[in-house]
Amino acid sequence: MVLLFPWKPLLSLLLFLSLFFYEHWISIPSCNIVPNTDLNQQEHDVVEEEKDNDEVLKVMLVANLLLLGSDTSFFNLYFRDYYMSKVFKKSFYSLKPDMLLVMGDVSARGSTLTRGKWVSVLHQFHGMIGPFIELPFHVVLGDMDVGGCSGLDSNSVYWIARSFPGLDSSGCGAFDIDNVSFVSLNAVALLCGNNKLRFSVEKAVEMERIGSWMDSEKEMSDYGEFTKMSDSFGRRKDLVTSGLGPVLLLHFPLHRAGNGGCKEGNIVRKAPMPLRQGLNALESSRGYTGAPYELWNTIPPNATQYIFQALKPRIVFSAHTHEFCDHTHSDGTREITVPAMTWKARDDPGFVFATFRSGGNTVSVSYCSLARESHVLIAYTLILFLLITLWLVANKPYNMCLR
Repeated sequence: MVLLFPWKPLLSLLLFLSLFFYEHWISIPSCNIVPNTDLNQQEHDVVEEEKDNDEVLKVMLVANLLLLGSDTSFFNLYFRDYYMSKVFKKSFYSLKPDMLLVMGDVSARGSTLTRGKWVSVLHQFHGMIGPFIELPFHVVLGDMDVGGCSGLDSNSVYWIARSFPGLDSSGCGAFDIDNVSFVSLNAVALLCGNNKLRFSVEKAVEMERIGSWMDSEKEMSDYGEFTKMSDSFGRRKDLVTSGLGPVLLLHFPLHRAGNGGCKEGNIVRKAPMPLRQGLNALESSRGYTGAPYELWNTIPPNATQYIFQALKPRIVFSAHTHEFCDHTHSDGTREITVPAMTWKARDDPGFVFATFRSGGNTVSVSYCSLARESHVLIAYTLILFLLITLWLVANKPYNMCLR
C-alpha cells in the first residue's frame, strides 16, 4: 500500500504564507543616511551627536501623495493607496517620528475640485496617514493643491489652507517644535510673479526676518550689558551670516545654477525636451489624472536670492520634482528635495527622514526607499500563476489503471 504525501494543501499554505510575509516586507521602508558634503559640518555633526543624544527631533517628510478622494479608481484605492497607508503605519512604529511634514500636492487636482470633493480628499488623507494624525503635522501647499499660475486665486487658496493646521490665508506658516524653528512659504505664489498672494508671502518673510532679528538682539542683550560695541557688532554679523535661520519648507525647489552635487539627481531636469514630454506621458500612463505637470519648475533666481538674504535658512526642504536630490547652494545652504511617495508618480517612491539635534543646529538626513511597483506586480502575478496552476493540477481528472 502506497501512502501519498499531502503536498497540495501544504503547497497552498506555503504560497499564502509567502504572500503574507511578502506584503509585510514590502511595506517596510529601507532608510540610508545621506552624508553631508560639507566635511567640517560632518565632523561637527559627529561631535554634537556624541555630546547631545537627548535633544532630538525626528521628522518624516513626504511629498506628492496625489490623492483623488471620491474619484479614486478601484486599482488606486485597494492597491496603491492601500500600500502607502501600510507604509505610513510601519514607518510610524519603526522610525518613531515626532512630526510629519507633507511637502505639497496632497491632491492630484485639488484646485479644480468642488468643496465636497475636496472634503473626500481630506478624509482619504487622514485615513492614509493613520497614526500620524495624533502627532504634530504640517502641510505645505503645492501647485496641484491650489492651481498653477493661470488659475491661482486668493479665495481658493484661503479655503484650502484652512483645511490644514498652521497655515495663514496666504498658505504660509511658522512654528517651533523642540527649539527648532520652521517656516513654510507658498512657493506657487513666489513662482507666479506679481500677484496679491506673492505680496502676502513677502510680508510673511519680512515678519519672520524681524522676529529672527529681535531674537538675535535679545540673545546679545542677555549676553552682557557691558559688551563692547565692536564685539556686539561682530556677534551680530556672525548670527546673520552663519545660516542659523529657520528650517525652510517649500513645494518648489529653489533656483540652482546646475545639478552639480545632486545625489540621485532629477533626470527630468537634465533631459532634453522630448524626453521630458515622454516622462510626462509615462506619468499619465501610471494613472495620474491631474493637470500637466512641469517637473522642472523652480523658484525664480530673484526670489531665491531674496529668501537667502532675508531668512538665512539653515536647511531647505522642497519637493515637486518626484525625485530625491541633495544639493548645496553657492552660499553653503543645503537643500533636500523630497521624492514622491506614491506609485501614481513613479515606480520607486520614497520619503525623507530628518533628525534635528541641538535645537536644529545639526541635521541628519536619511533617504528612505520603498518597493518598486513593477516588482510587486511581478511577484503578485507569479503567486497568482502558481495558485492557478496548483488548482488546475488538483482538479485534473485522471484514471488509475491496475494491471
